[in-house]
Amino acid sequence: MKPSAFAYYAPESVDEVSRLLAELGDEAKVLAGGQSLVPLLNMRLTRFEALIDVRRVEPLRRVERANGELVVGAMVRQCDVEESAEIRDAVPLLALATPYIGHFQIRNRGTVGGSIAHADPAAEYPAVALALDAQLEVTGPAGSRSIAATDFFTGTWTTALEPDEVLVATRFPVWDAGSAFAVDEVARRHGDFAIAGAMVGVHVGNGAVDRAAIALFGVGSTPVRATEAEAALIGTRAADVDPVEIARLTTADLDPPADLHASGALRRRVGAGAVRRALGRALEEARVG
Repeated sequence: MKPSAFAYYAPESVDEVSRLLAELGDEAKVLAGGQSLVPLLNMRLTRFEALIDVRRVEPLRRVERANGELVVGAMVRQCDVEESAEIRDAVPLLALATPYIGHFQIRNRGTVGGSIAHADPAAEYPAVALALDAQLEVTGPAGSRSIAATDFFTGTWTTALEPDEVLVATRFPVWDAGSAFAVDEVARRHGDFAIAGAMVGVHVGNGAVDRAAIALFGVGSTPVRATEAEAALIGTRAADVDPVEIARLTTADLDPPADLHASGALRRRVGAGAVRRALGRALEEARVG
């Protein structure tokens, strides 16, 4: 199938992107890697009068580490994340999550910002951003602002971005030495969207967990932060953590949706299993490290 006709723009600056979004309004859509948007257009599940291709906007490709953060530009490709030692060292969870995204052909074109802005609740990068308390840097005609990941994802494929704003970068906090991370997800086939999955990070100091992050994806209309389970981990000796109990806490209040791929009950069980396995691996790495 082919998409409906649309006007095509290829700006070379963030200011030009903002101007186009302001002029074209709701009928325009930003095109990043296109690995989610293009199939939707081709199947005519959505349509736009104009596409604004941001691949020529070089500032969106920056990767910078400063002040305890790693700034990843919106147009950094997923394959670049896989290959970057700098990203792997600063934000291990981002690197660990990347191989789960589609197949290498997808990752050759897909971008960090495109995935986060698309806000698919079964996608990996939104869950990484939520787990790590990332800040989303956006800009528009009214200026620039920062949105916390906890406030950014508002529903399936919807975010706190205004129609005339564009995501320019994501700021990921860099955790201290002694931290460990793990990703676990279950999909029908490798490369499919997850039935459910989990992102886990822990920091162990003096034998006890003093920092924890757990986010689930595929279990609701947005990724979900397991704050109760995180609180239960803090202060517990790493050797005494019961991953089964923590997993139970993460899913106790969840009511996942049912669809053609899985029932809500199955998603809840799969999510709990993903947390249990990921937490076990992260704790083991933190103890060994």
